[in-house]
Amino acid sequence: MNTNDKGLKILAWIFLTGYAICILYWMFRGFGRTKQTEFRANLVPFKTIFGYIFNMNQRNIGTTIINLAGNIGVFIPFGVVLPYLFRRLRSYGRFITYFTGSIVVLEILQTVLKVGTGDIDDVILNVIGASFGFVFYRFFASKASGWPGK
Repeated sequence: MNTNDKGLKILAWIFLTGYAICILYWMFRGFGRTKQTEFRANLVPFKTIFGYIFNMNQRNIGTTIINLAGNIGVFIPFGVVLPYLFRRLRSYGRFITYFTGSIVVLEILQTVLKVGTGDIDDVILNVIGASFGFVFYRFFASKASGWPGK
C-alpha cells in the first residue's frame, strides 16, 4: 500500500467514524426525540412508505421528502465506504447481509429503548440507499486503476 492509499484509508476511517456517530445520534437522540411511554413498531412492509406517499399534500411534502429520500440518502455513503475499507464486504451478498443485520439491530434498539419506532420500512429504505452507494462504489472500482475492489 503506497502513501496515498494509506492516507485515503485514514480519511475514510475518520469519515466513517464521524458519520456513524452522526447517524446514531439522529436515530436515538436527534429530531426532538424523547423517551416514549410505550413500544412502537411497524412490521408491515411498505405501510409507512405508502402512508407518506398516499397522504402527501402541500403541507406535508417536506416531511414526506425528509422521511423517504432522507432514509435513502443518508445511507448511500455506507455503501461506498464500507466495501472500500473492508475487503470482505466487496461482494454485494455479504455487504447487504451485514448492512441489513446492522440496521435491523438499530431499529430493534430504537423500539426497546422507546426512542423511536422500529420500522421495517426504514430498513427497506436504508438498504436501498446503501445499495445505491454500493453500485456507485463498484462502478468506480471497475473504472479506476488502483481502486480497491477491482
